[in-house]
Amino acid sequence: MVIVPPRPRASSLVDPRIGDLGPALLALEDGTVFGGIAFGAPGSAGGDLVVNTSQTGYQEVCTDPSYAGQIVVMTYPLIGNHGRLVADDQSTRPWLRALVVGHATAAVLEDARQLASLLRQDAIPAIAGIDTRSLARHLRTTGCLRGIVTGPGEMDEAAAVARARAVARWEDQDFVAQVSPAAIRDVEGPSDDGPLIGIVDFGLKENIVRSLRRRGARVRILPHTVSPDEALGPELDGLVLSPGPGDPARLDEPVELARRAIEDGRPLLGICLGHQIVGRAAGAETRRLRFGHHGANHPVRDVDTDRVHVTAQNHEVQVVGDTLPPGSGFRVSQVNLNDGSVEGLRHVELPIETVQYHPEGAPGPLDALAVFDRLVAAAGEWRRGR
Repeated sequence: MVIVPPRPRASSLVDPRIGDLGPALLALEDGTVFGGIAFGAPGSAGGDLVVNTSQTGYQEVCTDPSYAGQIVVMTYPLIGNHGRLVADDQSTRPWLRALVVGHATAAVLEDARQLASLLRQDAIPAIAGIDTRSLARHLRTTGCLRGIVTGPGEMDEAAAVARARAVARWEDQDFVAQVSPAAIRDVEGPSDDGPLIGIVDFGLKENIVRSLRRRGARVRILPHTVSPDEALGPELDGLVLSPGPGDPARLDEPVELARRAIEDGRPLLGICLGHQIVGRAAGAETRRLRFGHHGANHPVRDVDTDRVHVTAQNHEVQVVGDTLPPGSGFRVSQVNLNDGSVEGLRHVELPIETVQYHPEGAPGPLDALAVFDRLVAAAGEWRRGR
C-alpha cells in the first residue's frame, strides 16, 4: 500500500469561503491512498477514476451525464476560479460520483454560484489537496482504476482500499437507464418552420439542443427506450443518437435502432456513445481504451479535408476501425492525432456521419460546430424531398 500524505494547511487547499469538512482519503483499488481535505457533500462515493485536463468548464463537466458512475480528477490545479452560471449546466443535476482537485477555490462570494454548492445540493462528495498531476501519471501507467472518496474523518487506509476494490465494474452497470428521460419532450422555442430533428437521449447535453435550435431546427427529445418505428416516424426529418455513459456493448436495443435508421436512410448523426452505437450497428467492434479521453484539447484530423480540429472529449470506448466490414457502406472519416483512434465515421452514400468527440464544445473548443450545419441542412433537404 502506498500512502500519499495530504498537503499541509487546509485553508490553503480549500478557500475559507467554501469551508472544508475535515480530512478524507482517496483510495485506489491498487492500494494507493491519497490524503486530502473534504469540501463537497459530507459523504463517500466510489467509481472509476477518469482524468480531465480542462482548465475551465468544470461546471459543464459536473453536469454532463456521460460522467455518471465516475470519479473525475481535474489536473488543472485551481478549480473554482470561475463562478457558476446555471444557464450553462448541461443537465438538471450533476452526475459524477465524486470530484478530485488540487485546490478548491472560490471566485465569487455568492454561495449559489460556487462549484461546491452545486455538488453539495446533490450529495456529491469532493476532495482537495490531491496532487492530481501525479495521480494522472499514475493512471497513465496502470490504466483505469476504481477508487473511493471517503467521508470526512474516515481515515482507515486499509478499509478504504477494500471499499475501492468492492466498487462495481464500470462495464457491468447500466448508466443509460439512470440518465435517460422516461417520456418524449418537444423543446419549446420560437415558432419556426425548420426541420424536426429527434434526439435519442442516452445522456444528452443541453448544448447539443441549443446548437440545433440556433440553426433553425425544431427538436424532439426521445427516451432511450423509444421504438425504431417511433424514432423513425414520418414527421421526423433527421435523427441524433446522443452522447451518454457506459459501454455500448450492453446496448443491444439502441444498436438495433441504429441499424434500422441506417436502412431508413434519413439524416443521422451519432455523437460519442451514439457514434459507438452506429459503429456497432455497421458491424464494427468497440473496445475500451486503456485510459479514456477526457479534456478540451484533443486534435482530430478530418480524412476528407485534412483539416485538424481541436476537440472536447469524454469517452472510455473506441470504435475499432479495422473491424469495420468493407460492405457496410461506412468508412473512417476522422482520426485522433494523439493515438490514432477512430474519431468519426461517414456513410459513402447516405447523409449519415458520426463523431467520437463533442462538437457542441461544452466545455471546450468550438472547432467542430459544422457537424450541426451539415445535419440541419441534410434534414432540410429530406423534408423538402418528402
